[in-house]
Order: sequence, then C-alpha cells, then structure tokens
Amino acid sequence: MLEIGLKYEAKTTVGAGNTASAMGSGDMDVFATPAMVALMEHAAMLAVAAELPEGSTTVGASMNTTHVRPSGPGAVVTALAELVEAEGRRLTFRVVAFDGGVLIGEGTHVRYIVDRTKFLSKL
Repeated sequence: MLEIGLKYEAKTTVGAGNTASAMGSGDMDVFATPAMVALMEHAAMLAVAAELPEGSTTVGASMNTTHVRPSGPGAVVTALAELVEAEGRRLTFRVVAFDGGVLIGEGTHVRYIVDRTKFLSKL
C-alpha cells in the first residue's frame, strides 16, 4: 500500500511549444491548459514511481481541473501532486499549479497502477 501524502513537484518554462496557439487549444501565446494538465500528470506519476513494485507504472484515468489564470512566455510554472487516497490499484491525487506564488490551476487526478507488460499487450 502506498503512503498517503507522497508528493512531487514538476516545473516547466512557458515557451513556444507549450502555448495554447502552438498546441491548438487556443489562439494566444499563453500556457496551454493541455500543457498544465500534462505537467500535473507528470508530477503525480513521479510522486509514486519509486514506491511501485518492479515492472509497474501508473496510467492516468481522469482529470478534473480548472485553469484560472494565464501565464505568458518565460513564466516558470510549477505543478505539485499529492497522493490523497489509495484504494487497491486506484490512486487519487490533489494537483495544483502555480506561476510564481500565484495559483493558476487546481484539481483532482486519478491514476491506476498497472503492470507494464500486461498493459502494453493490450495494444
């Protein structure tokens, strides 16, 4: 059983490749919502990665989030994920994102523990 409270912080800098206009989620050069969600997922994945059984990983299953403030080119965005619930293979994380000290997004993310080989055999 994974320990509740496991955390990880992931960072990225807003650049040409992760803006809404570049990713097709909007037409402005601001940090894209899909990029924020990916950063949150990355933080959640790494929060528990070192504690998983050999041959296992986690996969994202759902994300319920808000993106409430824009971040422009050059901004450093930090996502923090904390494991708040573990029920068997189902892991629930509280996720938040900040630009500097200002909250830009928050939500809940669910991941499942899977065996890599079994999961990939379903392709």
